[in-house]
Amino acid sequence: MRIRELSLRQDPDLRKELALLARGCDFVLPSRFKKRLRAFQQGQKVKSGLEPRGVNASQHPFNSSPLCPPQAQVRTEVPVTTAQSENIPKFYFPQGRPQANLNIDGLISRIEKTFSQFPNERATIEDMGAVAKACECPLYWKVPLFCLAGGDRTGFVSVHKFVAVWRKTLQTCHDDASKFVHLLAKPGCNYLEQDDFIPFLQDVVNSHAGLAFLKEAPDFHSRYITTVIQRIFYNVNRSWTGKITCNELRKSNFLQNVVLLEQEEDVNQLTEYFSYEHFYVIYCKFWELDSDHDLYIDQNDLARHNDQAISQRMIERIFSGTVTRDRRVRKEGRISYADFVWFLISEEDKKTDTSIEYWFRCMDLDGDGVLSMYELEYFYEEQCQKLEAMAIEPLPFEDCLCQMFDLVKPEVEGKITLRDLKRCKLSHIFFDTFFDIEKYLDHEQRDPFSVIREAETEGQEVSDWEKYAAEEYDILVAEEAANDQFYLYCDRCGRLFFHNFYLMHSYISCLG
Repeated sequence: MRIRELSLRQDPDLRKELALLARGCDFVLPSRFKKRLRAFQQGQKVKSGLEPRGVNASQHPFNSSPLCPPQAQVRTEVPVTTAQSENIPKFYFPQGRPQANLNIDGLISRIEKTFSQFPNERATIEDMGAVAKACECPLYWKVPLFCLAGGDRTGFVSVHKFVAVWRKTLQTCHDDASKFVHLLAKPGCNYLEQDDFIPFLQDVVNSHAGLAFLKEAPDFHSRYITTVIQRIFYNVNRSWTGKITCNELRKSNFLQNVVLLEQEEDVNQLTEYFSYEHFYVIYCKFWELDSDHDLYIDQNDLARHNDQAISQRMIERIFSGTVTRDRRVRKEGRISYADFVWFLISEEDKKTDTSIEYWFRCMDLDGDGVLSMYELEYFYEEQCQKLEAMAIEPLPFEDCLCQMFDLVKPEVEGKITLRDLKRCKLSHIFFDTFFDIEKYLDHEQRDPFSVIREAETEGQEVSDWEKYAAEEYDILVAEEAANDQFYLYCDRCGRLFFHNFYLMHSYISCLG
């Protein structure tokens, strides 16, 4: 019997039927199964010589068993039609949609031709610009390409090594976003972290014509690179994970700005990521608050920003770690320059999605995703105290609450969600009402119709951050121009710095 059971399981048709019966499938007819089972057993007996071929199947002892009584009649087998499987085309391409007309061999031969121009067919970092063009990549991908082939370890890249790694890249990465992540990411990672951008941005600082003056202040490079990295993650990393994925790169305009780096000699025209003027404004603002110049500020330092316009309760929320990446913030009670970049951009432009998320996280005390009336009253109480200290009668909280609900128009009455604020075009007025006294008073004194007109023309003009950075930069340059003939002496290095726009950075970096 053991042999019979084993041979029974080896029949592919019966194994399929048994599996379907075991799963309780309804379309397998018991009578059909019984008939096939009897036929199979008879065939096994004939093969083994245990039963003559002339034995009637109806007289077989098997048919007298309770499983199949003798009087049972075998039904005519009805063919079961199976549904035809539909060929659904592939729709998910995490590494980009493959290009049907991509000629990899043609690209490789063009790369080999470029390498043939170098001594011993080896490319140094200075030669990688031509190699990047042969690969049909932007110019400033040259250092990531150099590092991918091991050039950062050996000082050069051979043609065979580079062709091997680039052919593999072309076969696995099918768009610019996946290629860029592959070039910069650590081995085994499919995302980019902050330190992955450092070699790429250091090459921009070293080779871009618009940043040539920074060669005189090498200690200042890290400040600029830190600023650009924070702005990249501020605009691109919409998931707040600290890890930029291929999908986030595709949805952003960062790679387009990398292409513009090659075409635009003035980096200040690239205001979203690479503007040196924007960096200068951010760093000078931080320098004013960082009294001991250790590149960290505490709550008292941040409270001095904009003449103590931000409420103390909001500052406490910032230092609670809800919007900072450094886990030491809550323990040590300090935030770094990188965290200050996020704060200043969010403070001066409360209309972007990232800034709305930034301030919503701060106001959502219990983290339930909803701003309740208790949380709104908690922040508004300090605003009322500041207004009373300025001899201004504050609006009662109940009236303020009605105004804010009319402004935001939440989907659920009495509860304001992140979605409500993103849909509302006046989110900056909402936030300023609860924790920014200076801007709150500015809104109160303005014509309400002008606010409505600004909301209707949103997206047609420069952003609030760009306006702020341009105004502050002009003020800083005017202050330096007033001291145009003034010299600064550094006690640390004994050097004398002429006080103008560019060399002032060298003096600051020397102190830092």
